[in-house]
Amino acid sequence: MFKKILIANRGEIACRIIKTLKKMNIKSVAVFSEVDQESLHVKLADESFFIGESDSSKSYLDMDKIIEVAKKARVDGIHPGYGFLSENPRFVKKVTDCGINFIGPSSQSVGLMGDKIKSKKIAVEAGIDVIPGYIGSITTVNQALKIAEEIGYPIILKASAGGGGKGMRIVKDRQTCSVSFKHARSEAKSAFGDDRIFLEKYIPNPRHIEIQVVADKHGNMIHLGERECSIQRRYQKIIEEAPSPFVNEKLRKLMGTAALKLTNEVGYFSVGTVEFIVSEDMRFYFLEMNTRIQVEHSVTELITGVDLVELMIKIANNEKLSIKQNKVTFSGWSLEARIYAEDPLRNFLPSVGRLTRFIAPNEDKNTRFDTGVAEGSNISIYYDPMIAKLSVHEKDRLTAIDKLKFGLNNLFIKGIDHNTEFLYSVLSNQQFLKGNLSTNFIKKEWPNGYKKNKITPHDNTFIVIVAAFIHSEFVKRNGLITGQMKLDTNYFESNWVVIVNDISEKVLILPTEREHKIVFKDNEFVLSTNWKIGDYIFSGTVNNQKVIIQIEKQELNYFLTFKGCQLTVSVLGSNNAILQKVMIKKPKEKVSKSLLSPMSGLLISISVKRDSIVKKGDELAVIEAMKMENIIRAEKDGIVSELWFKVGDTISTDQAILLFK
Repeated sequence: MFKKILIANRGEIACRIIKTLKKMNIKSVAVFSEVDQESLHVKLADESFFIGESDSSKSYLDMDKIIEVAKKARVDGIHPGYGFLSENPRFVKKVTDCGINFIGPSSQSVGLMGDKIKSKKIAVEAGIDVIPGYIGSITTVNQALKIAEEIGYPIILKASAGGGGKGMRIVKDRQTCSVSFKHARSEAKSAFGDDRIFLEKYIPNPRHIEIQVVADKHGNMIHLGERECSIQRRYQKIIEEAPSPFVNEKLRKLMGTAALKLTNEVGYFSVGTVEFIVSEDMRFYFLEMNTRIQVEHSVTELITGVDLVELMIKIANNEKLSIKQNKVTFSGWSLEARIYAEDPLRNFLPSVGRLTRFIAPNEDKNTRFDTGVAEGSNISIYYDPMIAKLSVHEKDRLTAIDKLKFGLNNLFIKGIDHNTEFLYSVLSNQQFLKGNLSTNFIKKEWPNGYKKNKITPHDNTFIVIVAAFIHSEFVKRNGLITGQMKLDTNYFESNWVVIVNDISEKVLILPTEREHKIVFKDNEFVLSTNWKIGDYIFSGTVNNQKVIIQIEKQELNYFLTFKGCQLTVSVLGSNNAILQKVMIKKPKEKVSKSLLSPMSGLLISISVKRDSIVKKGDELAVIEAMKMENIIRAEKDGIVSELWFKVGDTISTDQAILLFK
């Protein structure tokens, strides 16, 4: 067995691999870039080595630097994780040529299946249906336009060398094809060091379903069922589950057989994933094969009890699979939610900054929290925006959904924008609960973009009651500190006015020796909790009903998050409430003539100059963050007056890029 393994990656997946290495008593070696010096994976590893600048092309994508460290650390294996060099056949060959084991498939398999164009050709030869399209690299805009006209719009452009939504663009018409092709190539080059693009027909309302395969070097292979990965935004998955609510036993067998046929066709060994697009009439088309561990592997592990990272290591050590296909069993239901540093209210644009508060939900045998960050970590512009994964396992789908929502309620993040409220909204959506999913799910359910969730009258009751209780506890503490109350006074009667969404509600807290009695709208409620001042999460019961509310106090207001709804709440005494009604409200500020950056990132192009005349919808600039290019367009007609940044500058969220006359 291996003695020491280097992890050629960072973040969540590096930490995940280290956990298995510790379990197997194998030493771990981490590599890190300049911005990652204090990262969690560096702290968890037995050894760590600096490999270069923050830009991944000068660190995590630098094969020679990584191999140099591997030799220096005298490792006998390298695990690539996912992304970066994990599907680069040249890296695999370089590793094996210097006598180090690659924890993954052969360079030949990676070259054939890691390349999206080559893999489609192999699938066709194996008799597996593929999506109609051009199976080959497209190098010019004119070529893309010609093929698109032949296939018919809409079409989808994809990077040949990788996945994760990088280098991917859906094109609906000829007018947008040229600019989409340009940005797809640029994005692919930045993410994978390879700008090859291919093109295929876009299938409406498809499901994205993948099969987990495992094969050893002795010809034994199995599949571990399917994963439903249809809930996606900006072409990246955000919620996955196993099994799929759509797949029946017959379809599972057909897809599993096709996946293993493809695996056998290329002499594949290690863990891998065969991905399919599945139409509404249950026809499935080969999409791609990922020759690596997947982000969403945790849901398969939870329903099968198999450690996929451990299997990868054992297969690389030339061990035979110890399980046969007829012995593979599935237990219950598992879901995973990806926690992203992004702003759903701004079309999921990445968010960067420091995690000023990061409280993870408690883990148990049915709840798993994988992350590569901790409180105080810096979320930079250089890497993927995913900061954590929350995975749960339960007896059935609806129970698992409730458990995942419970976990999200107990995840507290401050310092950056994040998507936990949106994830809660998806999990609460009626179509999601029914299992009516497709890769267009988010566009269908939020056609005009995601807006803040609205609190229901029923849930508003809990907000009002808990806010009044929390405020009374603060007032009580302040009274004890100043000596205005006796030290043995634990309870007192208090009248409060709670203001939520500009609506005032009267609340009375009654004195009691044990639980807290609260009167609201002529009804008496009993509140029970162990919450204390300083806790960021209120957990308790109101009339025996479980309530979890996230709390952040800022000056006179409370910012509360409950069931995916974020609210600003004020609690006032009766006299102050009367005065508040007659106070003059601050007028709204006038709209600025500046173009504000919707995100933090690197300015990689500017399409205008001083005195340029622009029309609504024109491209003004392109900002790159976390390896995704984001086009900034004019919201109205105008004339450019001043340019305040140049290409290569780093820009912060809401910072003015240029000024209009």
